[in-house]
Amino acid sequence: MKLNCLALLLAGSAFCFSMPAYAKSDEQLWTNASVTVKLSDHWRLSEESTVRFSDNRNGLYELEANTLLGYRLNKVVTAWAGYTHNPQYAAGDFVLMEHRAREQVTFDGFARLGAGKLNGRIRLEQRWREHADGTGWRMRPYLKYALPIAGKTALNLSSEPFFNLNTTPFQRKSGLDRMRNLISVSTPVTKTLTGEAGYMNQHGFVKGGPDTSDNIAYFGLSLSL
Repeated sequence: MKLNCLALLLAGSAFCFSMPAYAKSDEQLWTNASVTVKLSDHWRLSEESTVRFSDNRNGLYELEANTLLGYRLNKVVTAWAGYTHNPQYAAGDFVLMEHRAREQVTFDGFARLGAGKLNGRIRLEQRWREHADGTGWRMRPYLKYALPIAGKTALNLSSEPFFNLNTTPFQRKSGLDRMRNLISVSTPVTKTLTGEAGYMNQHGFVKGGPDTSDNIAYFGLSLSL
């Protein structure tokens, strides 16, 4: 079972990293900052902000602010629910507002493979856009393999496909929509702060046309209190 999980992760990563030559590409920069606060033995509060820049979109094109409340069921499983505020831009100018409800279950260190650990997540989202009809339903499973390489510094491989569960005027295709694959190195900055940097490929599947491929420089900071 453990080998099958890792094989699927590596196969997905290899597939998407090999696709950009056949896709319309974009160079991007993503920055991420998150804070997770332990409220009690079971309850957690998470705040996350993501800022995204694109060459093809002439600069800033998306901000995400995510607020989640989590209940830790045991050492591995935590259930979360919350809200995402997602304004979107073109060349830095505001163009539309998206709101999301988000529910997810995370599985921290649910299995070991060699010296590394597997982490997983199942995320469900409901999306609404101002001045547009309908609710877009989306599923985002996620798998990550973290391998220590020097002390608490780790090499990370992760894969996250996006599945649209219905169609709306703004979510026009159902089924597999895109896949994100990230290779990164994370290391503690302090006892509570961790830094991460790496390369992400976001491959978009386009029916009846060339796929898209975003080559992304990724930088993140995460704080645990």
